[in-house]
Amino acid sequence: MTKMLVTGGAGFIGANFVHYTLKHKPEYDVTVIDKLTYAGNPDNLKSILDQVNFVTGDICDRELMDKLVAETDIVVHFAAESHNDNSLREPWPFVETNIIGTYTILEAVRKHDKRLHHISTDEVFGDLELDDPNRFTEETPYNPSSPYSSTKAGSDHLVRAWIRSFGIKATISNCSNNYGPYQHIEKFIPRQITNILSDIKPKLYGTGEQVRDWIHVDDHNSAVHLIIEQGKLGDTYIIGADNDHVNNKAVIELICELMGKGADWYEHVNDRPGHDMRYAMNSTKLRTELGWQPQYTDQDGMRNGLQATIDWYTENDEWWKAEKAKVEAKYAEQGQ
Repeated sequence: MTKMLVTGGAGFIGANFVHYTLKHKPEYDVTVIDKLTYAGNPDNLKSILDQVNFVTGDICDRELMDKLVAETDIVVHFAAESHNDNSLREPWPFVETNIIGTYTILEAVRKHDKRLHHISTDEVFGDLELDDPNRFTEETPYNPSSPYSSTKAGSDHLVRAWIRSFGIKATISNCSNNYGPYQHIEKFIPRQITNILSDIKPKLYGTGEQVRDWIHVDDHNSAVHLIIEQGKLGDTYIIGADNDHVNNKAVIELICELMGKGADWYEHVNDRPGHDMRYAMNSTKLRTELGWQPQYTDQDGMRNGLQATIDWYTENDEWWKAEKAKVEAKYAEQGQ
């Protein structure tokens, strides 16, 4: 079996990747490392914990990462501090995890000559104007606007430098906003779903004109596996589901509709400082070179993906209920 080390494998996207791998890719023997900060939840892996090797640890720990990388064949690097609002309040953890942590992994990969796939975000490109017909491509210049996105941009640059300077075997993917099971309830879509389930009106930042190219987490992870298996070493791949015509207002109204509320059953709250307006991804390279196709796409696909996500949070209220009051109290302090 091929040994795979998944960093941040107890977080939202990482945990879903582990579930997806065990279900669809039985040829992998999976080890997960996670620091188990607030976003890393061991309950995300509870049902499959006996099928993986789980290590509680920090990717900045050089000795630990050297040992784990030496024992694996491929590293899939999800671990990151990733919440924009938190990065505006306290930037240092983002510098530490996203920059120093990635450096630590790169040095271990270089030393032991292992394969690496680095997970990144569309936010490194900054944002587009609402009326801009263009989409982000693999050649789009970086223009990050927050401590989160700037540290992710830095981590991407480190990976590219290690590819060019040291010849490490690596690929990079930049993905749009994910949604689906196990996503922390401070995030936009699960916050609105759990608000309604708690009989609280959903909250919309500002006017809700911001556009995100929403992608279901399973579609993201299917693309990651395709890149691992068929991607060209040294290359970067954009992952997007062509949902960039749906703004936040439309998303919250669709959630209200699917959950039996009026389309206007939500409240406007203070906008986030420096809130990017529009992200749009051009995944032509991934689709044409590797033949990737998302399962959930366009308006109908997002409807289906949101319904599946609503069903998951409804059926798994024990996963999120204990944290709900604390999350909403934190937002209330910010007028959000």
